[in-house]
Amino acid sequence: MASIGRPKRATLRARWLGEKLRTLRDANGVKLDEVGEFLKRSAGTISRFESGMYPIRSSEVLALLDFYGVSDAKQRKNMLHLADAVWQPGWWDGYTGEVEDWFIDFVWVEELATEQLLFDNTVLPGLLQTREYARAVMVADDRTATAAQIDRWIELRMARQAILDRDDPPTLRSVLDEAVLRRQVGGPEVMRTQMRHLLEMSERDAITVRVLPFRAGAHASPTGPFNLFTMADPYPEVAYVETLKGALYIESPDSESIARRYDRLWEASMSPTESAEFISGLIEER
Repeated sequence: MASIGRPKRATLRARWLGEKLRTLRDANGVKLDEVGEFLKRSAGTISRFESGMYPIRSSEVLALLDFYGVSDAKQRKNMLHLADAVWQPGWWDGYTGEVEDWFIDFVWVEELATEQLLFDNTVLPGLLQTREYARAVMVADDRTATAAQIDRWIELRMARQAILDRDDPPTLRSVLDEAVLRRQVGGPEVMRTQMRHLLEMSERDAITVRVLPFRAGAHASPTGPFNLFTMADPYPEVAYVETLKGALYIESPDSESIARRYDRLWEASMSPTESAEFISGLIEER
């Protein structure tokens, strides 16, 4: 069971809350030691609150909202909601230490998202992968991983897919570069099974799959894959870009330029019907 004690790392939501608190402090021209004196905390602790390294309690957030003169009811509600979320454990916390911290944050965002826009040009998105396709990807990605580690990572990936079976699943729009579908991951039989699964998933009302064909030429994301997440208040729209050394979370309004790139990828891709026919043709080829 996930611990309900103080989080052991600066989670994404703790950093978001800390950034909002720092923005309020800066807007009021208040120094760290002045806030510390008000809360009867050290300036160092206030700094850790604002960095997310030491999550702040809701009662202290409420006190700071008063201290900073925040009277807007919606702003106060959103800040307190975020403060509560910082301390709320999730099933994904059970994988802490087995996957990178930034990926735990990713699963949290994925759970909250009401809409996901995905572009992939290397492998299929995890939410649409079969178990054996996922295994082949993971084995190729980390040659040092044990069989037990791979099994746990697959377990996590399959658990993530449960959001698609909710009564109110997120809207998922996936643009797949043709290269993703032509790459032989795990061998012909694994790929045939994966392509059939992809077609089945694309028939769901909440899921749309479009293929970006080679004939489209150069496209709007030459640097690689990314995700765009829309979440309800108080969370921002956020773009997620994974790298070999970690991940970047880019919040609105900075994510807007990435959203425009997604629109261009969407426009350049085949329609859902054409994409399904294309995928069916690839199954026949194999």
